[in-house]
Amino acid sequence: MTTPTDQLLSFFAEDVPAGDITTVALIPDKVVSARIEAREEMILAGVEECIWLFEHFGVSVMAEAEDGEQVAAGTKILALAGSVHAILAIERTALNLLGRMSGIATATAVAQEFAAQVNDHVRVAGTRKTAPGLRYFDKKAIRIGGGDPHRDSLSDAFLIKDTHRALLPVADAVRRAKEFSLYRKVECEVENLIDAVAAAEAGADVLMFDNMTPSAVHGAIAALAARGLRKRLVLEVSGGITPETLHLWAGIDVDRISMGALTHSVRCADVSLEIE
Repeated sequence: MTTPTDQLLSFFAEDVPAGDITTVALIPDKVVSARIEAREEMILAGVEECIWLFEHFGVSVMAEAEDGEQVAAGTKILALAGSVHAILAIERTALNLLGRMSGIATATAVAQEFAAQVNDHVRVAGTRKTAPGLRYFDKKAIRIGGGDPHRDSLSDAFLIKDTHRALLPVADAVRRAKEFSLYRKVECEVENLIDAVAAAEAGADVLMFDNMTPSAVHGAIAALAARGLRKRLVLEVSGGITPETLHLWAGIDVDRISMGALTHSVRCADVSLEIE
């Protein structure tokens, strides 16, 4: 089984398959000091991974900030001391991961804070819309930013989607999932009031209102409440929700707002490495 440290080494190997020819050609190897710093305000994520990478290749690291910390532009994150060849070889791998993870954590924190201002029990959640190979790190960044990572993989929980419902009725799908295992939650994606009620009455634990309008979601929740089903359900909305449209959903009585945009449209935070 591939571990996160195996992945970190594969990222490095991709960037340095046969050595850093520019640094080796230009600079004799020697011990130098360097720093990694933030160039903008951000929630840090990926610091732990950067420390592991540098230390694995013999570079001494002193952490000046840690994952989950909000830092301002100019904040020193890591102080480095060691082989200039090692530091410059690792530089881009470390900065890419730190920038991506911090960008995800920052976007998650902003979305979670906004949603919580109008709904004190809602969590912003991620999705499986991540780049292959980066899911562990993307999901970790969401957790650091205060969001719900949702499923890590298809093996974690049942999620009955439209592609499943195209092949059998929603109530049958829920019942089959619950018969398959009593130990895993059953979530069902629904696109209208009728399917929402059918899935809930069949025993679904979580309903995901997918690609529905806010007014349609309000109507479905009212119908569930009228049947005494709302309180035992976790309710989620999804479908094209972005930071720009989050305000349309934040005030609805749901428990989760899933946003693929947190990971499929990442804006990397600006970080840099400077030789001292």
